[in-house]
Formats: sequence, structure tokens, C-alpha cells
Amino acid sequence: MIEFTLHPQVYSTGHNHGLIGLLERAWVREHKPGDGNLVIMSGFGNYNGGVRFFDVFRQHVSKGGRVTAVFGGSASQRLTSKQVVEELLGCGADVHLVNRKRILHAKCYGAEAADGDRLIVTSGNFTGPGMSQNIEGSVFLDPTTTKAISFRWHETLDAVFKQRWHFYQPTLADRGAPAWKLLYDEMGGEITMDESEDVTLLLVLGHADTVRIQASPGTTEAKGTQYFWLSKDCYDFFPPLTIPNERGTKRTYSCIIKLEYPDLGIIDSDCRVTFEAENNLDFRLGTGPLRHRKCAGEGDLAAITRTGHDTYQLRLFRKGSLAFDALSPSAVNFIGHQGKRYGTIANDEFAALV
Repeated sequence: MIEFTLHPQVYSTGHNHGLIGLLERAWVREHKPGDGNLVIMSGFGNYNGGVRFFDVFRQHVSKGGRVTAVFGGSASQRLTSKQVVEELLGCGADVHLVNRKRILHAKCYGAEAADGDRLIVTSGNFTGPGMSQNIEGSVFLDPTTTKAISFRWHETLDAVFKQRWHFYQPTLADRGAPAWKLLYDEMGGEITMDESEDVTLLLVLGHADTVRIQASPGTTEAKGTQYFWLSKDCYDFFPPLTIPNERGTKRTYSCIIKLEYPDLGIIDSDCRVTFEAENNLDFRLGTGPLRHRKCAGEGDLAAITRTGHDTYQLRLFRKGSLAFDALSPSAVNFIGHQGKRYGTIANDEFAALV
């Protein structure tokens, strides 16, 4: 079946509501690990753009398959990061960089497998914003369609690599090679936020978010870790999730942020954000300082404002308050089937409303 999507959750002709869903169809649901070649072609790439699929790639390569990635590279522009290339190489992928200003603008993904080729043509880069909150259009072509138009991934890649472009192929064994100079460091140097990152995440809280906030010390309800469970579409809202779990069998990826609670006078400088890569694909935000405070209940609203690359503020608004009524309409996307919602709003608009 051919599918078209316009995300974030704007319009779709099938069951998938964005680029991530189409990639899951091509690389997970309709693909057998070890069968053929999974392909990434994108002008830009960063770590959170691929965090959903690193373990998919690792399993695929371990069973005899291949992963081929082609990215834009530049010594002066922030096109592709060292972190995403390092992780892909660690998964066993072949990574190629095109060093020619503005030449690689195509965004194509897919799979070459025994039952045919799958192709996704999209405006979404292999980045957190490209996968989640940027407005991107994507078309999925199934094997029947790619066969009808005589599309073949191996022919496409052969044609690409025959071009007289400046190709570089980084390896983990030689970090001093020229290829690595074409990549930027997501973690190092002075990092400034793009205007698209200057947003506040609005979250209508559910029972799992607030049960430990409402619980008294020593009760059964107070047991466990205090988290806010966030949307699956937070790939562009947090710094690179480069910390893998050291315990447990289900792989997770995390990062550490500084989270301020202005209304409580608390600063958590070691707040952990976790992405459940092999479980439910949710993001968790550690909110331990709220335990037992009874400052929020089910149906209330949390506003998480990004103030810097890894600094955030969290405010809580009771259901029925003026601020809740002003902000709640912006939480337009549903999480699950229990009425939990989320959305984003520009920081300046958030400040004006509250």
C-alpha cells in the first residue's frame, strides 16, 4: 500500500501518522532482520534522529544484513554530527559523507530486501526535528509500486557513488581522518538554540504521572520512581540521548538536563530524560522533587520550558485555573486512550499567556 503523511499528526492516508511510523513500517514491521540493505540518505543527521532505530540497525547487521547511510558533510556548517556517525558505525553501518556545499538535499529512506524494495521520499532529515515536530511530508512506496516504476536501491546507490562528488568514509579506527572534520560535535563548544527549539511542552497529566505526587510517604502508592511520561514525539525537545542503560535487558537511551522548578524554588541539576528504545518507545522525564508534595493531580497541566541546550523550567497549573484554561487548548495531541494530551507553544507566547 502506498501512503502519504504530513506530520506532526496533520494528515495521513494510512495507519501511520508521520515519518517515524513509515520508517518503522519499512525497517521493522515489514522487514526481517538480516535481509538485505537498509538505506539512509539525508543532508542533515543528528543523534536523536536515529535513536529509535539504532538497535534495529544493530540487530539487522548482526544477522548478516547491511546498513548504508549517506549524509551531507561540511567543515563550516552543522550538517551531520559526530555522535550519530559514531553510533551508526558502532551498529555496523557503512557511512558516507558528501563534502560539497548544498549538494545533498535529498531525503530518502528505505529497504532493499528479498520481497522487493521499499522507498520513502520525504522532506524530513535524519534529525530529531525532522522526525518529530517539523512540518514534513512523506510518501511511502511499497514493493509493488517500486517494481512498477523500475526503482532499485542498488541501482540508486551505484549511481550516487559514481558521481564526481567529494565522498568521505569515516571509520572508528581513525578518528583523525579528514572525514571527521566534516562533522560537528553535538555536545561540545558553545551551543545556541535554534528558534524552533525555543518552545514549551504542555502536558495534561495522567494518573501514572501524579500518583506518587499525591501519595503519602510509606504508602504502597508512593513506591517506584517519580516520572512524567511524555509523548513519543520528543526527539527534538531534548539534548542527544547518548547515555545507554547499564542495567536491564530492554535498551534505553538517556541524557542529563538541569530542570528548575521556579514555583518551588528547586533546581535539579541531575535530572534524567530516558527514551524507552525497546519497550513502549516513550520518553520519561524524572520529576523526583515532586514526590509527596501533592502539588499536582490527574488532569492538571505541566509546562516544560526549554531555556537552553540542556536547561529547562517546569511549572504546574491546576485544572480550572485561568492559566490552565489559556494553555490547555494548545495541548492538541492525544497520548494513548485515557485523555492524556500534549502540545507545544512558543516560549514568548507561553510567557504572555501566563
